[in-house]
Amino acid sequence: MQAAAVAALTALSPFPTFADDSKETWRLFVADHTQPVVRALDAASGSELGRFDISGFAALSLSDSGKTVFAVQGDKDIVNVISTGIALSDHGEHRDIDVSEPKLLAGVINGKKPGHVVTHGDDVAIFYDRGGKTDVMRESALIEGKAEIVSLDTTAPHHGVAVPMGGNILVSVPNMSAEVKPDELPPRLGLRILDRSGRQLGDVAACTGLHGEATSARLVAFGCEEGVLVVRPAGIDGPKLKMLAYGDDLPEGKVSTLLGGKSMQFFLGNYGEDKVVLIDPDSKAPYRLVELATRRVDFILDPVNARNAYILTEDGKLHLLDVVSGKITRSATVTEPYSKDGHWRDPRPRLAVAGDRIAITDPRHSLVRMIATDSLEETATIPVEGQPFAIVAVGGSGAMH
Repeated sequence: MQAAAVAALTALSPFPTFADDSKETWRLFVADHTQPVVRALDAASGSELGRFDISGFAALSLSDSGKTVFAVQGDKDIVNVISTGIALSDHGEHRDIDVSEPKLLAGVINGKKPGHVVTHGDDVAIFYDRGGKTDVMRESALIEGKAEIVSLDTTAPHHGVAVPMGGNILVSVPNMSAEVKPDELPPRLGLRILDRSGRQLGDVAACTGLHGEATSARLVAFGCEEGVLVVRPAGIDGPKLKMLAYGDDLPEGKVSTLLGGKSMQFFLGNYGEDKVVLIDPDSKAPYRLVELATRRVDFILDPVNARNAYILTEDGKLHLLDVVSGKITRSATVTEPYSKDGHWRDPRPRLAVAGDRIAITDPRHSLVRMIATDSLEETATIPVEGQPFAIVAVGGSGAMH
C-alpha cells in the first residue's frame, strides 16, 4: 500500500494509536510545618514547579479529580485553592492527560476556623468548626473563578465534617447538652442528612464522638465510639445508614481516621495508636484487626495497586499491608524514629503515593524521600527548604494531544 493511502487511512481511523504520545506525570504539593508556604515539586526530577505564599500553617486536601489542592489555614480563617495543572479525562479506549503550570487561584474562601474539606465528584464541602456553617460549591466553578457558594447551617460551632453525597449533604451534629468550657467546642453525637436547601431528612443517626470519614465506591463511612457508621445511597427515600458495631472480638478502642478503597469496596481505619482495622461493610464480621509493633505515624492506600496500604510507625519503619490477606508482607526502615509523644501537630513524616513510589516528608532533614512501592527501598531524595510536612501527590498517565 502506498504511503499516501496509509496516511489517509490513519487520519480516518476512529481508533488512533498513542504509542509516541503517552505521558506519565506526577507532582507533589508540600506544605511547610511553620512557614506559610506550599511548594509544587516534580516527583521525577525533584525540581520546584511553583512556590505559593499563603497566610499561615496549612493542611492540604486533594480533590477527587486531582485538579485542585485546598490549603486549609484554620488559624487564619482562610482556605486557598491551588490548581495542580494536572487534568485526566476518560475517553473509553484511552485516557487523556493535560499538563499545565500549577498556580494559586485568585481569591480566598473565608470562614471561622475551616477544618475538613471533603470533595465528592464535582462537589466541595468546607466545614467551619467555629463558624456554625458549611460551604458547598462546585470545583469546576472554582477553577473558572465563578464559584457560587451555598452556606448550610450546622446547628452550632463544633469540630465536625460535611460530606456531599448525590443530592444530599451528610453533616455531623453537636451535643448541645454537654457541658463545655467557654473556649471549647461541644462533642459530636451523631449525623444528619440534609437536602441541598438545608432541610433535614429523617432523624439524627447516633454516632458518638464522630471523627474521621471516607468514601469507597458509593459508600461513605464515619468513625464513632459505637462502631463505624456506613451510609449507602438509596432512592427517593434518601440514603440508608447502618452502624457496624465493634463487637466483643475487638479490644477497647475506636476508629477516628478512615481511608476508602478506590478499586475495591473497603475501608482502612486506625484503631488506637498501635493498630489498624480493615473494614468490609458487607461482611458478617466486618472488622479485621492488624497489630503494629509501635505506634502509627501515618498511613495511606495505594490508588493504583489496590491490595497495597502503607503504614509508617514511630520507629521509622514503613510497612506494606496486603489489604486482602490482612498481613504485613514487607517492612523497611525509611527514616529516623519520630516519637508520637509531644504535641499532635509536632513535625512528623507524612505519606503520599506517586505512581510506583511513596513520597515521605522528613521534616528533621528537610527532605522528601522517594521509596519504591515494591521493594520499599529509597530511590531518591528531594531537598526542600524548611520543614516539609503535609504532602499530597497527583498525577497519572494518559495520551497527550
